[in-house]
Amino acid sequence: MKTRAPLSFVLAGCILASIPLHKSLGADEKFQPHPLALEQADVPKGTLTQMPPWKSKIFEGTTRDWWIYVPAQYKPEKPASVMVFQDGGGYTRNTGNWRVPIVFDNLIATGKMPVTLAIFLNPGAFPTTSPGQKERSNRSFEYDSLGDRYARFLLQEILPEVEKTHPLSHNPADRAICGASSGGACAFTVAWEHPEAFGKVLSTIGSFTNLRSAHHYPSWIRKTEPKPIRVFLQDSSGDLDNPFGNWPLANQQMAAALRYMDYDVRFEYAEGYGHNGNHGGSLFPEALQWLWRSEAHTPKDVSKGSIGGDMPLQHLLLNNEPWQLVAENIAFADGPCTDADGNFYYSDMKAPAILRISTDGRTTKVSDEGASALKFGPDGRLYACQGAKKRLVAINLATQALEVLAENVQPNDLAVSRSGHIYFTETGKKQVSWIVAKTRELRAADTGITAPNGITLSHDQGTLAVSDYKGDHVWAFHIEPDGSLSAKAPYMTLRTEVDLDTPSPDGRAAVFKTASGGDGMTSDRQGRFYVASNLGIQVFDPTGRMCGILSRPQLQKPLTSCALSGQGLQYLYATNGDKIFRRKVQAEANLYHLPSSSQPAR
Repeated sequence: MKTRAPLSFVLAGCILASIPLHKSLGADEKFQPHPLALEQADVPKGTLTQMPPWKSKIFEGTTRDWWIYVPAQYKPEKPASVMVFQDGGGYTRNTGNWRVPIVFDNLIATGKMPVTLAIFLNPGAFPTTSPGQKERSNRSFEYDSLGDRYARFLLQEILPEVEKTHPLSHNPADRAICGASSGGACAFTVAWEHPEAFGKVLSTIGSFTNLRSAHHYPSWIRKTEPKPIRVFLQDSSGDLDNPFGNWPLANQQMAAALRYMDYDVRFEYAEGYGHNGNHGGSLFPEALQWLWRSEAHTPKDVSKGSIGGDMPLQHLLLNNEPWQLVAENIAFADGPCTDADGNFYYSDMKAPAILRISTDGRTTKVSDEGASALKFGPDGRLYACQGAKKRLVAINLATQALEVLAENVQPNDLAVSRSGHIYFTETGKKQVSWIVAKTRELRAADTGITAPNGITLSHDQGTLAVSDYKGDHVWAFHIEPDGSLSAKAPYMTLRTEVDLDTPSPDGRAAVFKTASGGDGMTSDRQGRFYVASNLGIQVFDPTGRMCGILSRPQLQKPLTSCALSGQGLQYLYATNGDKIFRRKVQAEANLYHLPSSSQPAR
């Protein structure tokens, strides 16, 4: 009879270093159990409990089997880490490729991962109404779909149920999610949509193909501000190649995109194998140790491969410069703008009041007027849209003298040119209006945009850009010498949210909302355009190509507008519901509306 080596001996023989990318493992495609996937007699054993079938409200009509593993070291007085597994039943067994209870027992016992509960979830299914018939699986709809429906299922149904008896940590660094194939894509989607809830992803043979549009991820990753997610990916050359896509290429694209954006990512790729868990299962204990390691990710100087004229996010963002809170307890913040000295102004629309945050951080109320948009003009006065009063005004902040420039209008946002022309959006009228500088004549500059909202000028004063709140474009106009507009074009395409309520015509591709929520805008001296939207601040280069999307500081509050201001005019401010945030960027405010020496009128 063979005797089993003690755990300390097994650990001494474990190879914990990463297998190099594209390493060939030869023709042997059988599962090779890792030493840490072998049961050890001297290791405390956790308990695996099958829970009563779960009837979901978010996935209405479905029922699923599920299990909870609780490690022997768990103590209710200390919230535990947690890891969620899609296709959970296959992970619960002490035989096969995964052997999660054994691996967890071994790693927790040696401190290679924290005390961690595991939640194993099978996909939902619809019970059959005919005897002898197979129930309808909801797996592809749940796992392959984009958007946050499955994440909400976890956050609103499953995790609260577990926490009734087992307190869990709410720190995303203590929460991991795992899956294979479509379950792997699902794991990434959950963390992508809610990085504040899940900070670790383990995906093997992930279906980042066009089953239901997960093939978008590589391009989205490259044009989205990096999210605080640690990602372990695995695939092999023998994986699927079918009408939905090529799995090996898709996973390589995912890994390349994550590395390009400097994520904390590890990709294991082998020759051979197929669409199975043999290779991923062999790596599973090592993947867990990498995911749960204590070392922080060190940003790397990665060659970005940009060519002349490219403006990737890396040329805008600065390391260790996230959003910082600068003002709170605001009824509703909007109308951000700057003066030439970098003092930041905004409107509390419900107060009402206009306030200034000086470059030294002091906040001062400068007017009792409310406004949805503010902009200094070349005369130093503050121009404001007052939709509630159906007028556009100019305010001398020194004397509080107010001049009404237009009445019986529906102004939403405005831009003031250096020549003194005033352009403003009238969203309800589907119109861009124009006040001629010399004659003060009010004219319609354009009609037909579904919901014209934000508006800004380019640095050279040659282009006027207008966002469409209910559409997915920013429209660009050429400004003629007399100030009139020409050459209207849908110049920039805004990314929109996944529409969870509209079915796909082919049952495969994701459907995206028509309305982007394109709101307030600004531009910089380098030629970029910044557009507040439902997904965040979308940034475009001077040619209309998307540079990327900056995260919304507050996910549950409206992001109304943005402006560059502050010291050196190098801070991007965002009005986000009841708070204002800012972050330093590699850009400068475009003072297109002010001469270089202009100051507010006094």
